[in-house]
Amino acid sequence: MSRLRSLTDPGLLPALHPEFAHRRPALGLDADQPPPRILLLYGSLRERSYSRLAVEEAARLLQFFGAETRIFDPSDLPWPDQPGADDHPAVRELRELSLWSEGQVWCSPERHGQITGVMKAQIDHLPLSIGAVRPTQGRTLAVMQVSGGSQSFNAVNTLRLLGRWMRMFTIPNQSSVAKAWQEFDEAGRMKPSAYYDRIVDVMEELVRFTVLLRPHAAQLVDRYSERRAANQPVPDLLATL
Repeated sequence: MSRLRSLTDPGLLPALHPEFAHRRPALGLDADQPPPRILLLYGSLRERSYSRLAVEEAARLLQFFGAETRIFDPSDLPWPDQPGADDHPAVRELRELSLWSEGQVWCSPERHGQITGVMKAQIDHLPLSIGAVRPTQGRTLAVMQVSGGSQSFNAVNTLRLLGRWMRMFTIPNQSSVAKAWQEFDEAGRMKPSAYYDRIVDVMEELVRFTVLLRPHAAQLVDRYSERRAANQPVPDLLATL
């Protein structure tokens, strides 16, 4: 059983003006092939989940920009610290997807001024390390939120904090969609608006930062304390000069 959500009409972008969009936004920064691999997570299980709908719009845009995307469905994810949770198929799949990814998008509704439990549970199931493997370290991250009322930034601020804690490179831009129930049509597609344009900006930027950083990700997160703990001395490069 796969927990990847299928994306309807991936090539249909009715709110986008393609004449103003770069199909390969990272061209010239570094090699943009193979396509950047982006995992997208959302924070609500409602049938009409606006965080999921926003993530689906983001995934379509990422594919337009040349990225490969996967959307995780958290419907049967157990709670963190629940007995046997580490061996649950949904947890294993989420961790494998995180390891597969080079960048991620996190989108949560804002509830009582914070991210939802569904969103936090997914992040909590991603440990800083699994043996010698780190499922989030060195990956890029874009943060988004949807609100039922006026625009707020509490959820994206929390997601930024969590991204830093997970040792990810969170890009500068972000998206906050206010009164999300007004921003999507009956088919679940986002209407043209400044909110949609911001999501375009964020996904364009995520592709650029992912391509720019991925050749250097391992070096950027190479740490003295971890080398010392693992008894891995570095070669004396100065001695060869």
